[in-house]
Amino acid sequence: MALFSMRMDNLQQLFIKELRDLYDAENQITQALPKLIDAAHHPELKSALREHLQVTKQQISRLDQIFQRLNQKATGESCKGMKGVIKEGDEIVSSGGDPSTVDAGIISAAQRVEHYEMAGYGTVRTYAQLLGQQEMARLLQQTLDEEAEADEKLSQIARSVNVEAKAA
Repeated sequence: MALFSMRMDNLQQLFIKELRDLYDAENQITQALPKLIDAAHHPELKSALREHLQVTKQQISRLDQIFQRLNQKATGESCKGMKGVIKEGDEIVSSGGDPSTVDAGIISAAQRVEHYEMAGYGTVRTYAQLLGQQEMARLLQQTLDEEAEADEKLSQIARSVNVEAKAA
């Protein structure tokens, strides 16, 4: 049983809970990305991860705006799912090995992060729409679009990195 628990009596409460979960996830990502950047070898991969770190900081700022509009604190949830996904990425980086293979593993871990985020942002965007919060829905859709762009960029980089890893 969680130490912090909030009753879920209506969609507004669930919306806030899920936003807090995403807020924690984004903050975890800002802590994890520098390690992935340092471990990456492929220049395009390093660049994409650096860029996404900056985008993630903007996404946190958008969430801050939403919490201000809701008159709510951003804290209170711990995203256990993201902790697990990040831990798996850390294990890939820590294991070492062939640089191309490590890069392929970093891409795999980063794409898992992106997909987890896309699922969360798609859900809260829909909640915002249902709650009549169109401006919040627009901000959340912007983040969802950025996550999809990051995923596509990682897929493009993987096309060459995976071939290099296969040749190792």
